[in-house]
Amino acid sequence: MTLKNFNELVDRVKSCPRKTVALVCADDEHALEAVIRANDIVDAVLVGDTKLIAKKLRDLNRNPEDFRLVQVPEGQHPAVTAAKLINNGEADFLMKGRISTGDLLKGILSDESGLRKYGLMSHVSIQEVPGYHKLIFLTDSGMCINPDLEQKKQILINVLDFMRRLGYEKPAVAALCAIETVNPNMSETLDAHELKRMVDEGIIENCVFEGPISYDVAMQPEAARIKGFNSPYPGDFDVFLVPNLLAGNLLGKSLVYTLHGKMAGLILGAKVPIVLTSRSSTAEEKYNSLAIAASVTTGD
Repeated sequence: MTLKNFNELVDRVKSCPRKTVALVCADDEHALEAVIRANDIVDAVLVGDTKLIAKKLRDLNRNPEDFRLVQVPEGQHPAVTAAKLINNGEADFLMKGRISTGDLLKGILSDESGLRKYGLMSHVSIQEVPGYHKLIFLTDSGMCINPDLEQKKQILINVLDFMRRLGYEKPAVAALCAIETVNPNMSETLDAHELKRMVDEGIIENCVFEGPISYDVAMQPEAARIKGFNSPYPGDFDVFLVPNLLAGNLLGKSLVYTLHGKMAGLILGAKVPIVLTSRSSTAEEKYNSLAIAASVTTGD
């Protein structure tokens, strides 16, 4: 299965049993607006200081009694309180509210939360780009600053597991670099070459992989033909694996702000997806992020 756009994704979510998001530190106007807008696709549990949450709801002209509010016990990390809801089957995934990303992850990674999985946590940005025929999965553009080979392997495994739960059987992955050949002075080309070997040998499963490969070749079959890059996948990749956070951040923002693309963002690698968007993110971006998180909790 391949998703062409976010509308297709939302239709899929609406056809499945409703899921519940636990909003961590929910006394945040922007996050509350997001879950209120998304009430057609998800339910919400609002975790934090219930007095502050109730005030924020009233500021938004909402009745707090229409929502489920959960007070964080004294001395307990808010993410742990939310995790207990998930472990008890009362919520399905998390969303960041008025809490720093670092503090949120600290709580999630604690032994008390029960949400930690072995391995690296990473970020995926899902992009709907005008002129491209399907959604693009860009990783890691939000967490891992300068990943080494082993970390890139885990980032790739995280996104492949995520996409499997979305219904993708064998996504095509492009390991983006500046060139299509291995250059010992460009470590990202060495890493891409080694990752391709791992895929070819079955060490990393359930994908097809090209790398090193430049962005123009990955996106344009004609560029691949001119440069002599023999592959059936240029113009048809699902995943762009970037060499570092800077490259992913610049590419992702270029697709949104220059090409007017739409996006969603999640943290992967815990037992449940974590919706993480910027306070400056559009309401649509937050809605899309909630939709895709709900979608991956419907599988398996």
